[in-house]
Amino acid sequence: MTLFAVAMLGITVLAACSGAATKHPSATTSTTAAPATTTTLGAVAPLTGLPASNPSIAGRPAVIVKIDNDAAAPPQSGLDQADVVYEEVVEGGITRYLAIFQSQDADPVGPVRSVRETDADIVRPIGGLFAYSGGIPPFVSLIDATGITDVGADDDGGAYYRSSERNAPDNLYTSTTVLRQRTPAGAAAPPPLFDYVGNDEKFSEPGQKAVAQVTVTMSGATVATWSYDAATRQWDRSTNGHPQTVAVGTALSSGPPVAFTNIIVEMVPYQETGYVDPAGNPVPDANTVGSGQAVILSDGELVAATWSKPAPSAITTYQASDGSPVRLLRGTTWIMLAPEGAAIASR
Repeated sequence: MTLFAVAMLGITVLAACSGAATKHPSATTSTTAAPATTTTLGAVAPLTGLPASNPSIAGRPAVIVKIDNDAAAPPQSGLDQADVVYEEVVEGGITRYLAIFQSQDADPVGPVRSVRETDADIVRPIGGLFAYSGGIPPFVSLIDATGITDVGADDDGGAYYRSSERNAPDNLYTSTTVLRQRTPAGAAAPPPLFDYVGNDEKFSEPGQKAVAQVTVTMSGATVATWSYDAATRQWDRSTNGHPQTVAVGTALSSGPPVAFTNIIVEMVPYQETGYVDPAGNPVPDANTVGSGQAVILSDGELVAATWSKPAPSAITTYQASDGSPVRLLRGTTWIMLAPEGAAIASR
């Protein structure tokens, strides 16, 4: 097994990669055009690049749900229906997910947990509806400033319920179908977030290498391993050495593995927000505005890359070592917002 920091991957850091920029919560206009797909496929799901079942699906807004990943949360419900998942480090080194549903719905989905400062700049360019279970007022205010439709449990409790099969706080669930009933008139589909290879193309980027397994140390409390399954062309997830699966309903019984087509490890700076949780752990914030290094997994290959997001409302773009856009396989994508310098092991 090879253990390395991202800096040892041979990444050529662009001159603009001088660190993350200061957040600007009031910004609402994107300065970056949405990445274009490479092939015309008719009605295409914007977040996967795959054909949509009908044009109305392709044109509907995203539903974003904040999902817990503490020790009591797995197996979570609905992750296998998400087009995109963002993973962020929160207090105590545990992680939480922002699961984005556009081409599919999930019923149930959860356990639903509270908002963090990091979330506003993630959801801002995606839009749609955002479901979560409350949070401290400054973080909720940042969400409201993005213009996204707030369908949090504090404002729309009728869309949520407590499961008797789990203990609080990891027992709050919702349904994306129910949440979609709150969609305001004129709500638009999200923009494409990634570039994709053509239908008959393989993932091919400068400097790529074949890997069977990649482990990312998000923190002292969360270590994620992705193992490539050549039969499905997806990466299966394990957390802290245990295979991660999707729940059957809201029960603790396990269903299919958590598996995604593309994995992006985006290295970002974290800083303390000045708040602490009830146990006294500092609440961190991942700054996703700026530029930095990334590692991308697709089609059984690993490639070093750079990321760039010049403004809070801009879409994050990913560039290969030659400066060209990285093109992923069409399918689902998991983005890990790993701390700068996080250890990555591959074999």
